[in-house]
Amino acid sequence: MSADPERIRRIVDVLMTLDEGEVTTYGDVADVAGYPKQARHVGWILKHTDADVPWWRVVNSSGHLRAGDRRLQAELLAEEGVVVRHERIVSAPLGRFAAGP
Repeated sequence: MSADPERIRRIVDVLMTLDEGEVTTYGDVADVAGYPKQARHVGWILKHTDADVPWWRVVNSSGHLRAGDRRLQAELLAEEGVVVRHERIVSAPLGRFAAGP
């Protein structure tokens, strides 16, 4: 993967906008940053960045946790009101997995 500073900055900027209880996907972050179809790059940045980003709020497109420490990710999400079962998002206060009206 490329370590393009502009791409990293744009993706980190999107990650920093995520609010408490908001869960999104790698692909959504890539899209918003202007890099559609580059979800894997978001994962690479999350793994390698020194920036203090809310990594636990990013999951795969089916809602499954994919971080290195899934138990910690589930705990951090639960503290924000996100419901996780069997390492998968059931519901979240905000974002892609929020309950409808």
